[in-house]
Amino acid sequence: MKRFLFLIAIFIHTHTNASEIKLIKIIDDLDKPWSISFIDKENIILTEKKGKLFKINLKTKVRQEIKHNLSLINTGQGGLLDVLFNNNQVYVSYSENRGNWKTSTSVAKGLFDKNEIKFQNIFRAEPPIDSGYHFGSRLVIKDKYLFITAGERGQGMIAQDPTKHPGSIIRIYLDGSIPKSNPKYKGKTKWLSEIYQIGVRNPQGMAYSPFDNKIYLTNHGAKGGDWFGTANFGENYGWKILGWGGTNYSGTKIGPKWKPGFTKAIKYWVPSIAVSAVAIYKGETFKEWEGNALVTSLKDQSLRNIKFKNNQLINEEIILKDKIGRIRDIKIQKETGDIYMLSDNGSLWRMYK
Repeated sequence: MKRFLFLIAIFIHTHTNASEIKLIKIIDDLDKPWSISFIDKENIILTEKKGKLFKINLKTKVRQEIKHNLSLINTGQGGLLDVLFNNNQVYVSYSENRGNWKTSTSVAKGLFDKNEIKFQNIFRAEPPIDSGYHFGSRLVIKDKYLFITAGERGQGMIAQDPTKHPGSIIRIYLDGSIPKSNPKYKGKTKWLSEIYQIGVRNPQGMAYSPFDNKIYLTNHGAKGGDWFGTANFGENYGWKILGWGGTNYSGTKIGPKWKPGFTKAIKYWVPSIAVSAVAIYKGETFKEWEGNALVTSLKDQSLRNIKFKNNQLINEEIILKDKIGRIRDIKIQKETGDIYMLSDNGSLWRMYK
């Protein structure tokens, strides 16, 4: 069947300028897509949660499946998750099959090949857990470091145990080796050597900002309490001591929104929006958004523009809502500044002027 491109014009008024924003659907038959990463201006690498990896040309729409050797279980929220292309190397996060139905948020690295990539693990969240929940998982490179978000797998207070990886932000070198500048070697002697920060629940967004050299995170709360904030050396976001404004799904209280001694987020959402991916905008297309965080969501199917400075929220506006479904990933094409988004309904969109 011949496939058509769908063009939608959306008119919005922001606090800066009235703008005409255009959305074009590039692909509409993906199977639970999870992440994209740019190879170059015209080509991306894309993951589907069930385990398939593709190279896709954005102009011709030609896609080629890339074979791989990952041993994963597509269970619950797990599967083949984030993908990151960097200097002809491909990094992926996935729910690794550890036997006896136990899985871990694992990260592997392989040399890019359009036909087949042979991955080798460079990180495993220990211990493996029999759970289909809260894997995270995003990957970001900052300088010589690879940052990894590892969800707490639905285990709650495990996020307060720095002798276990689930519920933490990980920092390793690009080859998987461990920086001797990590918190363990700077006073946090009981922490595992890969851990950079603890106390997160299910962080499904992470991005690097070239404007202030910081790493930014988005994290799912329970029933309420999603947040957007920074990754901070040796600190603790407080889950499950803190509830961030949310409650258990049963309605019972978790804990305070925040208290001294814990990292404070820039923005909390109560009720939850089911926050997902985040990107710090840099580009020409939407120059007026320079340095802002573009945050996507699943539950309310929105793209939000968050202006902030020095960890303080200045303004939040909804750019679009209920237009393309549950938004799973967002990336900026650096050559143009156009924005690309993945929807859970199987579509890839480009946003431009």
